[in-house]
Amino acid sequence: MGVMSQPRVVMVVGASSGIGLVTARLLAERGDHVVLVARDAARLAAVAADLPGEQHHAVADVADADAVQAAVDLCVRAHGRLDGVVTTAQAMAYGAVEALPPEVLERMVTVGVAGTANVARAALPAMRRSGGGHLVVVGSLLAEISVPRMSAYCAAKWGQAALVRALQIETSPEKDVHVSLVVPGAIDTPVYRQAGSYAGAAGNAPPPVVPPERVARACLAALERPRRTVHVGPGALLARTGYRLLPGLYDRLSRPLVDRVLLRGPDVPDGPGNVFDPRPEGEGERGGWTVTGRLRDRRTGRARWRR
Repeated sequence: MGVMSQPRVVMVVGASSGIGLVTARLLAERGDHVVLVARDAARLAAVAADLPGEQHHAVADVADADAVQAAVDLCVRAHGRLDGVVTTAQAMAYGAVEALPPEVLERMVTVGVAGTANVARAALPAMRRSGGGHLVVVGSLLAEISVPRMSAYCAAKWGQAALVRALQIETSPEKDVHVSLVVPGAIDTPVYRQAGSYAGAAGNAPPPVVPPERVARACLAALERPRRTVHVGPGALLARTGYRLLPGLYDRLSRPLVDRVLLRGPDVPDGPGNVFDPRPEGEGERGGWTVTGRLRDRRTGRARWRR
């Protein structure tokens, strides 16, 4: 996309919370025109009102191809073009394959794979008509390793990464259309406590945890200078190396580590969290996690390992 004399027009999918919200804020502070996309109308309106400038928003579930197309159409009607898209949409649910209701796993894979395809299918033609543009997909380290009791999320993210790689090859002959994948590890966002759980406990951010601004800046950098894959977070290389080179050791260690680190939260009844429906009351830029994976008490500010 490069440095432009005029503001860019960028659609942010998943803009109501976490990485998407921070990305939208940084783009708006830069002076770009931002079109916010998420599932809850009231939450989107509140986010748009808090951002600098006049920002448009559109309610859409990425699994709904028509709604995604309508959001892109709104963007083009409002601004005359589309220069870039950052998509972060993905829900999470904990639980072994046999414990997860089939509809939960199917929904998560649909959001990660079909939802990303819906965004690409609507956005890429609009960017071509605008003279070019960049699609930035926020994936996950769990697209490169598998973790027990996060089977649905891993399946969604592995499928999403494969789809993005195919998109990169398909668009490679085009000079002005690019697709980038940003791959973060654990991020301080509300996603862990918004997630569904069929594992008997609430999810937690595994250390080392990095702030969402770090991922958002990687997304903005990809808009400026496309790269095939951008890793964010210090733990990725170690995890990938262990998974690939020492699979037996990885298998022996991963289950107890998941129980002691990812699922060390309070006991919770089985439920889908925000997999099917948004939970706007729990959304925000951050989740309150420290770099060591402790969760801060919102009233006292004290950080505890287990809550």
